[in-house]
Amino acid sequence: MPRDLAFTLASLRAAYAGGLRPEAVIAEAFARLDALDDPGIFLFEAREAALEEARALGSPDGRPLWGIPFAVKDNIDVAGMPTTAACPDFLTVAQTDAHVVARLRAAGAICLGKTNLDQFATGLVGVRTPYPVPRNALDPELVPGGSSSGSAVAVARGLVAFSLGTDTAGSGRVPAALNDIVGLKPSLGALSAAGMVPACRTLDTISLFAQSVREAWELFDLCAGFDPADAFSRPLPRQQLSSLPPDVTVAVPDASSLRTFGDAVQASHFRATVERLRAGGAVVTEIDLAPFYAVADLLYSGPWVAERVAAVGARLTQAPQTLHPVTRAILAPGLKLSAVDAFTGLYRLEELRRVCAQALEGIDFLCVPTIPCFVTLAEVAADPFGPNSRLGTYTNFVNLLDLCGIAVPTGPRADGRPGSLTVLARKGWDARAAALALRLERGGVDASLPAGESADDEIALAVCGAHMAGLQLNGELTRRGGRFLRSARTSPDYQLFALPGGPPARPGLLRAVDGRGGAIAVEVWALPRAAFGDFLAGIPAPLVIGTVELEDGGAVKGFLCEPHGLAGARDITASGGWRAALAAG
Repeated sequence: MPRDLAFTLASLRAAYAGGLRPEAVIAEAFARLDALDDPGIFLFEAREAALEEARALGSPDGRPLWGIPFAVKDNIDVAGMPTTAACPDFLTVAQTDAHVVARLRAAGAICLGKTNLDQFATGLVGVRTPYPVPRNALDPELVPGGSSSGSAVAVARGLVAFSLGTDTAGSGRVPAALNDIVGLKPSLGALSAAGMVPACRTLDTISLFAQSVREAWELFDLCAGFDPADAFSRPLPRQQLSSLPPDVTVAVPDASSLRTFGDAVQASHFRATVERLRAGGAVVTEIDLAPFYAVADLLYSGPWVAERVAAVGARLTQAPQTLHPVTRAILAPGLKLSAVDAFTGLYRLEELRRVCAQALEGIDFLCVPTIPCFVTLAEVAADPFGPNSRLGTYTNFVNLLDLCGIAVPTGPRADGRPGSLTVLARKGWDARAAALALRLERGGVDASLPAGESADDEIALAVCGAHMAGLQLNGELTRRGGRFLRSARTSPDYQLFALPGGPPARPGLLRAVDGRGGAIAVEVWALPRAAFGDFLAGIPAPLVIGTVELEDGGAVKGFLCEPHGLAGARDITASGGWRAALAAG
């Protein structure tokens, strides 16, 4: 068993293909844990059970995670293992696997045990636990990050290939940044929460830690799916990780609202990362993040504190001594909140959601630093609350605004500490967020993605004008779940005309019959079949949907123009496409 074998999906699969047995990998995982001498990572180690499971695996039989070791945050159930949520008095032994855990184990993954956390998932520092605090994987003077501290450290230390965390206010992203790994926070409801101890049930999601964006996405794809047993599960469309349009629109904090609390190196690294986005063709817009920060403030000053009280039940009033002192201090104000306070908070959230939506109008992604600055153990010892609040600067508002996100390592800062940026997007855009994260991951290494293909429940549609990415009508596709597949050109048999009227200005594509045609630039998008009829109903004459032949010999549905609509139109075929025609004036 190679001691330097990287515990990633790719490396372990290659090793297994070469004859390595899963029981050797599991034994090595625990040998690495013993060598670390860090009793704070795992709260429960399933040594014998994991080894026995590895020996009994049999052949892979197509199981994509065959023999892959993983860890589970100890507020998520694993059958036969205790669940404590870092509260010893809360201990119960799970009778069944949480829904997501069951999916992973059915795919062949082996759970090594349950990991440490900020008690009842309340915190971003990773030290609010009655057990030993796990050491940060990069610098023992830094906090490990929370609340999913043990899960993040287990991946960063190479003990497991991936782990499960949870994320209400940033617990799946902050520890990723502090330990230089990927943290994928799904759209709310994309992963079943059945078998998870809630923190704020309306805002919770299971999250994933991995060493790379591609592997985090593969794991998400295996876990995602509607679960009728979970009242908060949502039937979101199945997503594919595929290429993005080159000129995606990205919002970033403007100079006045970029908060790094005096960490000039962090600010400089973030700006440099944004410049890499620009260099890759992204259209970057600076916005004022003040309304987003106002949303974040609601999480611990509004009725959601009372929701956290609901999650711990009567413990806060009947057995307060069983709670960590800081956890107790955070939850106690929730006892004073009324139903009137709850509705007042909900009304305020809706007002702020509208303001934030307006700020992101026409924007594909919001990119922010994952953390504004680093926090040390000494700082938290001196002030248990302030440093924790700072770590949530760019994370606390995300679930309240129903966004998905992925924290991605962006390479070392000028001082050698790890850089991390979070890509945020609207719910259901998890694949798009991951695709943009690939452009940034550790400098954008291996960021290429294959051109997408339409799924069985989608229709591929060629667009040649205002519905193209970044143009006025593209939202008519994206609002209906449309996703970019690829840039292409028609066969050399088409004419393009600038039609009279507008706004918006629009072209008409016509099949040439007299040899005067050319190859015209188009974009191929996938539109859900369920949304196609509604989209079709909004197409104005003289435009129609027909079949468009592409340069590569394929054919897709696409925009065409009826000949009678060309009266007064200008032939712009020579431009080669609508974008070029617009640029030429």
